[in-house]
Amino acid sequence: MSRHQFLFEPITCHAWNQDRTQIALSPNNHEVHIYKKSGNQWIKTHELKEHNGRITGIDWAPQSDRIVTCGADRNAYVWSQKDGVWKPTLVILRINRAATFVKWSPQENKFAVGSGARLISVCYFEGENDWWVSKHIKKPIRSTILSLDWHPNNVLLAAGSCDFKCRVFSAYIKEVDTKPAATPWGSKMPFGQVMAEFGGASSGGWVHSVSFSATGNRLAWVSHDSTVSVVDTGRNMTVSQMKTEFLPLLSVIFVSETSIVAAGHDCCPMLFVYDDRGSLNYISKLDIPKQSIQRNISAMQRFHNLDRRATTEDRNATLETLHQNSITQVSIYEGDKRDCWKFCTTGIDGAMTIWDLKTLESSIQGMRIM
Repeated sequence: MSRHQFLFEPITCHAWNQDRTQIALSPNNHEVHIYKKSGNQWIKTHELKEHNGRITGIDWAPQSDRIVTCGADRNAYVWSQKDGVWKPTLVILRINRAATFVKWSPQENKFAVGSGARLISVCYFEGENDWWVSKHIKKPIRSTILSLDWHPNNVLLAAGSCDFKCRVFSAYIKEVDTKPAATPWGSKMPFGQVMAEFGGASSGGWVHSVSFSATGNRLAWVSHDSTVSVVDTGRNMTVSQMKTEFLPLLSVIFVSETSIVAAGHDCCPMLFVYDDRGSLNYISKLDIPKQSIQRNISAMQRFHNLDRRATTEDRNATLETLHQNSITQVSIYEGDKRDCWKFCTTGIDGAMTIWDLKTLESSIQGMRIM
């Protein structure tokens, strides 16, 4: 594992370029900072300043090399690099609340923006006016959208929201999409069609993060009630849910067709496996703390230490985990959702950590990425 402390401010969100030599991140304000790797160091090369509200989402398209950002100022911008300078293009979102999340589609011809306006803006480029326009998915969303993920077919879109629901919508736009083939989620896909809906107000919590598997036949999500859920289209849309003993998880991603990595307020990524019988199992925490050496000290020495620190509690403020505060985002660093070798986490502690799954597999007993 390699850890880099970028900032003392929280990292709200991040995105990698195609070859992972550059990372775009937001230091919990209205700016995007782009860092480039130089040896073992990360050098800041650009600052993108167009938003006037806190940035809530960043995504970097690997093929077209365009960055899309959204923020609390109710705006989104598509950034293109010309002659070494990043230039923004305004997106017509038509929302009256903060944008909360943004994600490029797999073919990079459109992207989706979630918002507090209880809708999803699916945006595509209109060449004659030279701007990005949007179509809205509204029904039956009843609260803020917190996370989005695209199906590999470039049409279906999973959304997690504060109404405790995880839904799969059709985001088919005839201006840019070819007619999609039938999928296990359904065959008729007019724009805005609800293909599936899971969860409810009787149980669960805000859906913090959603992730399709590499084939698109499975969908995972994590909720504020500390549950991890997986639905499999090959099992008649049966939901396998696991209530964990941990603090709520904030981000989830498939690292193979059966293995899931999730992280959140426990400051540590965790591995879950969805087995052939359709059950979801917790495997292990992926951050192995180094054993600290506790010296035997006398009662007199202990009270001296407390007096010196002007405290009544003998407590170490440093966590044993690599991240010293909640992890806000997990992303793939090497490989893909079919076979991930390394993944990346960023958090409220302003740090970025890259985790090597193959190394972890050999060091953690009983762990196997399938």
